[in-house]
Amino acid sequence: MSQKEDSEGKRSSHHTELYGSIPRTCLPIVFHPDYNITFMGLEKLHPFDAGKWGKVIRFLKEEQFITDGNIVEALEATEEDLLVVHTKRYLSRLKWSLVVATITEIPPLLFLPNFLVQRKVLRPLRTQTGGTIMAGKLAVDRGWAINVGGGFHHCSSDRGGGFCAYADITLAIKFLFERVEGISRATIIDLDAHQGNGHERDFMDDRRVFIVDMYNRYIYPGDGYAKRAIKRKVELDWGTEDSEYLQKVELHSEGALNEVRPDIIVYNAGTDILDGDPLGGLSISPQVLYLLCLTLNI
Repeated sequence: MSQKEDSEGKRSSHHTELYGSIPRTCLPIVFHPDYNITFMGLEKLHPFDAGKWGKVIRFLKEEQFITDGNIVEALEATEEDLLVVHTKRYLSRLKWSLVVATITEIPPLLFLPNFLVQRKVLRPLRTQTGGTIMAGKLAVDRGWAINVGGGFHHCSSDRGGGFCAYADITLAIKFLFERVEGISRATIIDLDAHQGNGHERDFMDDRRVFIVDMYNRYIYPGDGYAKRAIKRKVELDWGTEDSEYLQKVELHSEGALNEVRPDIIVYNAGTDILDGDPLGGLSISPQVLYLLCLTLNI
């Protein structure tokens, strides 16, 4: 029995398509072409690359690492799925274009009718969120999994920010806690250049979740309250380079796993640590990022 049941033998959670059967012929890599956000060039008004997910997949196909037929197609998270974590009030607020413009930091969105904002901005983010939830279950089934999108670590149950409208990391972990036998402890290793204040706020008083967060101390969001949830906090200076970065990753990831033995590890891999990124302010080489992805996804 893979899904948790109540005392009467009934499933304790709502029906979801996100935990459906995945063919064994598929690699545990989750993606959907709808991940990319493109609409009249508005996405270019933010330095965040809203088309990077498709670029990653295109590269992997060109190098013949994957094909369309051997990766998992993400499904959009439904409102019922999102309500596992989000409040109804928060989801209702996303029906206001002004709110979405504020969260995504793209001011012209406030002038668009919300049905367009839903279709062109929020639906891709909901599909990526569904992909993260699916990857969580795949990781349990296969031993590892990657969602090419997601990682919206600035969003919590009742507020978004920093281009993050849905709390996909929190959702993936809570889905596992509620639905999968044997999953009761999780470790988040967040190596995005920014503090992951969303999942930190969500798991503030949850002793089942151990958070390691390594980020540039001088940039967004600087959420002092959320920092209280971090069990291993590593605050970096401007321009931190490879050797120091790798030393701290090794020290604190191994230290975290010595402190607690999780049933699932969620690694949030931010490419904004790369040297030259307009937002991250760090100086990490592509070789080190590649090494981290190999090490922390196995």
